[in-house]
Amino acid sequence: MNDLLEPGMFVKHPGKPEWGLGQVQSVINGKITVNFEQCGKITIDGQNVFLTPIYDIDSEQK
Repeated sequence: MNDLLEPGMFVKHPGKPEWGLGQVQSVINGKITVNFEQCGKITIDGQNVFLTPIYDIDSEQK
């Protein structure tokens, strides 16, 4: 699923809901850099964590 992620997309980390909404900054060789609302920029190993794409940002922020 992480193969579909592109810079600019919004995601959530399923194991860290307290991080809030994140925006993908880059996807390079399975490493995904995401800027999360509550913890800043994090690089994630896409083989170990499957981020959840968020397509309707308005409903997530309510």
